[in-house]
Amino acid sequence: MTREFDLAESLARGVEGRNGAWTFIEGFAADWAGAALGRDDGWTEADIEAAERRLGLRLPAALREAYALFGLRRDLTSNHDVLLGPAELYVDDAKQAMVFRHENQGAASWGVLLDSLPDDDPAVAIRLDLADKGAERWECWLERLSLCFVEIILSESLQAGEELCDYLEPDDDTLELLEANCIRLPFPAYPVGEQTRWFLGQGVLLRDDDGAAVLARGRTAEDLDRLRDLMPGDWLNDCR
Repeated sequence: MTREFDLAESLARGVEGRNGAWTFIEGFAADWAGAALGRDDGWTEADIEAAERRLGLRLPAALREAYALFGLRRDLTSNHDVLLGPAELYVDDAKQAMVFRHENQGAASWGVLLDSLPDDDPAVAIRLDLADKGAERWECWLERLSLCFVEIILSESLQAGEELCDYLEPDDDTLELLEANCIRLPFPAYPVGEQTRWFLGQGVLLRDDDGAAVLARGRTAEDLDRLRDLMPGDWLNDCR
């Protein structure tokens, strides 16, 4: 009999290294995203090699593996922000980083510093799009590319559609209910200034963005409704 997917347990292994990250994403896709990963969900080796020839760079092992495993599953990677395909990868104008992801309105880009490309699972940097272009800098985001992909799958799942996802501007009572009724998930700390926390309720994944917003994703619509009843408030998509 197939063992039931335990999100919290699998995530704890998923944040420790690359193999655990891919195992977590496989389980999450099958149990929460509605479709297990299939052989046609990734880019081909030919696609990846063509990108390397165009760039004149060897892609890190973690990026090659992610592309091959789930790179074509936009429901996992690109509901809000956008994971670039192999043919869209580029080196920034300053020749500092290879960019692989964009914020949906161009407010930020994620990339791997060129000096780190030889690493199998390099750190990921982020660059904010600022009015003062001279002030833009690549800053540390997450310590491993595989960890970044776990974060992408979690964050993009919160943008999967109104039936399963919702948004609330919480008050102190809401945050107390969140902490009392949900377990804190073992995701590493974000960079300084980011106070994002992940939680798991009964069939619901939640993200607390520094007390300013709570985003929720139900495994089913019924799970999401149960959360709304548990944590009353002006939920954006609650039309009951």
